[in-house]
Amino acid sequence: MFPQLDSRDSWGSEMHPQNAPDHNCPHDPSDGAGIAAWAVQRGRSLGFAAVGICDASPSRRGDQLRGWLAAQKHGSMDWMERNIEVRLDPARLVVGAQSIVVVADRYHDGRPDRRPAQLIDPISGLHSAAGRTARYARGRDYHRRIKKRLRRLQRELELALPGTRGKVCCDIEPVMEREMAERAGLGASGKHTLLILPQLGSWVLLACFVTTARLQPSVPNESEPSDPCGSCTRCIDACPTQAITPWSVDGARCISAITIEARQAVEPALASKARDWLFGCDICQEVCPHNQPTRLSRRVGFHSEYDGRNASFSLIEVLGWDEITRRKAFGPSPLNRVKAAHARRNAVWCALEVLERSADPPLDSALRAIASDRDEDEMVRAAAIEVVARIDRHLLGSTAPPDIML
Repeated sequence: MFPQLDSRDSWGSEMHPQNAPDHNCPHDPSDGAGIAAWAVQRGRSLGFAAVGICDASPSRRGDQLRGWLAAQKHGSMDWMERNIEVRLDPARLVVGAQSIVVVADRYHDGRPDRRPAQLIDPISGLHSAAGRTARYARGRDYHRRIKKRLRRLQRELELALPGTRGKVCCDIEPVMEREMAERAGLGASGKHTLLILPQLGSWVLLACFVTTARLQPSVPNESEPSDPCGSCTRCIDACPTQAITPWSVDGARCISAITIEARQAVEPALASKARDWLFGCDICQEVCPHNQPTRLSRRVGFHSEYDGRNASFSLIEVLGWDEITRRKAFGPSPLNRVKAAHARRNAVWCALEVLERSADPPLDSALRAIASDRDEDEMVRAAAIEVVARIDRHLLGSTAPPDIML
């Protein structure tokens, strides 16, 4: 049911404007199929990896959403409890909504990171232990960038269909974008709940615009996406906090949610499993068979706006951040929802893996200084006290005689 990706496909007008098609829709307003086909092709030329259209009927997953919320699986994401009825019915977001144009923006090609994460000082040449950032955040603020391109498509469509109107949605607005993407034929959700595009995997961000224009859906409305996972459970098995069950993620346990959304102290049993993930986590995507690099996925690439900035940060530098240095370090980035205290808390927990692996005197000293400072932020200091205690137990166990090993 999914459109096959041609091996010649690559990003269009944003990278190669000279190859861009005519921006004016050539079809008669009564030609719904022709306008829909043009909208899909125009979206591809604007740099989106996949574009599809579905009708604006209500979500079929209201019971699942309410059950997930009732089980408190949204963790610290209190905003998920708001505007539930709007989220479940696009017509409450845009009165008179008829169709939804859904896009997927590819931000990575699946090449693995180097581990352990380290940064090299360009002057001294010294290595510094670092914490990694989830790949979707390694670039400029995608909310603005995706919306800018999607609004171009919206404006051009509304010029072709006078009197129609709509609303662009990207992460912030209450819509069921993964379900809409499935209904538009872009792909199918994996057991990790992320949308998997055929031949390209799940390294994509989703956005859409809800419109009063009546457009022909890309696939029949009654079509159900196929299961892309089968018997595979790699994402479930690899998750350090056991946050994943088939087609559901517990946001109270997910490392990505813990490091980005949690605004309070995190349970040590969970925080200690963050490994070197400073902001976000890609473990479930890294192990997914659909995400392994192929000749095609590397050739197709990803949008140039995901330029790799902010891929990692020096842990010892993050431990010394205040709000000014945090803002300067992040720049215009989706990471800006993480404040200095939360970044420092995350760096404390990332330091645990580093110091259990090998000695790092400057990092160890910085942690102990935070742990002993009564004027330190309470959340950060509590994390440091716990991590220092764990490191000391680890050192004691590794040096104790065999008969008293802990």
